[in-house]
Amino acid sequence: MPLEAVEARRLYRQIADQLRSLIDSGEYAVGSRLPTERELADQLRVSRPTVREALIALEVEGRVRIRVGSGIYVIDPADATPAPSAVIEGPFELLRAREFLESAIAEQAARVATKDDIARIDAALVAMENVAHPGEASMVHDRAFHIAIAGCLGNAVLVRVVGELFDQRLNPYFTQLAHYFENPGTWRTALEEHRVVRDAIAARQPNAARDAMRDHLAHSQERFAQNFGAEIAAGSPSVRKRAARSPEKPAKSKRPLEKKAKAGSARRR
Repeated sequence: MPLEAVEARRLYRQIADQLRSLIDSGEYAVGSRLPTERELADQLRVSRPTVREALIALEVEGRVRIRVGSGIYVIDPADATPAPSAVIEGPFELLRAREFLESAIAEQAARVATKDDIARIDAALVAMENVAHPGEASMVHDRAFHIAIAGCLGNAVLVRVVGELFDQRLNPYFTQLAHYFENPGTWRTALEEHRVVRDAIAARQPNAARDAMRDHLAHSQERFAQNFGAEIAAGSPSVRKRAARSPEKPAKSKRPLEKKAKAGSARRR
């Protein structure tokens, strides 16, 4: 009997599967509130971004609804869509990969960029300055900026890889997460971060270019990691008033979540 290929399941998918099983078994009824991101992360001994990726996956499936400032609620699964393929990368996984790769590319771009290369980077920045965000056009120009930097190295493989990683923003998990946190203000902040990268490359400062790109993509992760759920603005009177009026109460699970994540995986996440 031949051996079958084993596919390692991504950590956030394992967490989503476990939460889905608890919902299906009745541990969390329709209308009840799940534990907060912090509580889930503590129980599972994983990072909060990993928990967030799992919750976003469940929201895309139609199993939970995230109400900013209130919590994560179980909804009627009647209209739930099938779980997307486990090969879809999580948003934070993608951003970490880009942070590692594109910071090295920016460092080398600062060494080899020509005047024409800088002109292409500048053209992308000008286009970004004059487009509304969020929207499809802003993503086109954002992509062009990162592609222009990769193009400085004259390596078609790197250009393709950078483009393919950026295009993963179109996956349903990334799109859903962006829905909560991307707005004109975050776009202006990201644009300023892009300018810092550009200036370091134009000034032929490899270390500064590397750090600027790393900071930009790290800050992108931070923007997507802002609190949503019951923890946000917990001390705000408006949040307390909404909670007092809401008939929904947090559900208490009769059994804790299993700590499936290995310590090594938790540290990596």
